[in-house]
Amino acid sequence: MQAIANELPQAPGWIPDGVSERGATALRASLASGSAGQALFSAYLAFDSEDEAHADRAIALLDDGGGSSGVDEALLSLLSRSPWTGEYDLINGLTGLGICALEGLPRPTARACPEQVVERLAERAEESAEGAAWFSRPETLPGYQREAYPSGLYNLGMSHGAAGVVALLGAACRAGLATTGPLLEKAVSWLLARRQAEGSGFCFTHFHSPLGRARPSRLAWCYGDAGTATALWIAARASGDPGWERVALDVALSAAARPPEAARAVDAGLCHGAAGLAQIFGRLFQATGEERLGAAARLWLGRALEHRTPGQGAGGFRSWSAGLSNVEDWRDDRGFLEGSAGVGLALLAAVSPVEPEWDRALLISAR
Repeated sequence: MQAIANELPQAPGWIPDGVSERGATALRASLASGSAGQALFSAYLAFDSEDEAHADRAIALLDDGGGSSGVDEALLSLLSRSPWTGEYDLINGLTGLGICALEGLPRPTARACPEQVVERLAERAEESAEGAAWFSRPETLPGYQREAYPSGLYNLGMSHGAAGVVALLGAACRAGLATTGPLLEKAVSWLLARRQAEGSGFCFTHFHSPLGRARPSRLAWCYGDAGTATALWIAARASGDPGWERVALDVALSAAARPPEAARAVDAGLCHGAAGLAQIFGRLFQATGEERLGAAARLWLGRALEHRTPGQGAGGFRSWSAGLSNVEDWRDDRGFLEGSAGVGLALLAAVSPVEPEWDRALLISAR
């Protein structure tokens, strides 16, 4: 962690090829890959160590990102647009805006924002006998997905799909939004209808399409059983449904039992790497007391440390990810979602008495 803190300010920020200057400016300030995510890491170092130098750096990074004044008003203006024509997911759309809106509570000016998010999600939902689903139109898909699913698809993941919606609706229900319950019940019903048969080796695919064949999923926050178990657990605890809680625990234990060589987690990052899995299993262990989940958290924490190569990246960590061209490669990434700042936060969470509330940004936990 100290190596990350020392080297993060000097590490180059990664901007994907083909991004406009305006887009690059936004990325440099963002939570996922820019100064806001690095500020989060510095802030938690300050909470843990009481070192004012870390606090000063966090404040400086937030100043570089432009501050956060007027967030409630801007969100409410954006969310008042009906019908919603943008994306619905956590990374790019309504679900992510919903996380931001929930973090504004209990400010009176923030109360209307999560209510508007739920209304817009309800407008976008496709309802059937199985429940409520959110369709990803082909024009919103990256090229490799559009080639495989030219008519569009139903995304099941936390980052871009149904699991993220379920987790957000659960968090909103837990925050006291009374109108959330019916939509949450339908969303969970549809997601559970996508569960694979026992013996498949995994519980949830990345995508659902009536024309597509179920393919084994990776083990990660962004896609697959670990992130989905978290979403179902948040929904279960918010609703008080014991059946959902049993399913969430079953999915979590299935994920914990998967051999690391079958997980396809090749780096240490939060999004699709070992640190993200350590954080998920650690949180689920704290919530359930199930030792198999605690063992999985320790295993993946060790795997994250095994990915460290001193002298590379920030603090020895590099990210395996794809740019706009969808060509995967190793990159020096100092960000929160895929890079060193996120790895540092997960490592700190494992040893610090400070509650790692930062993981609400990924809906790994809720208020």
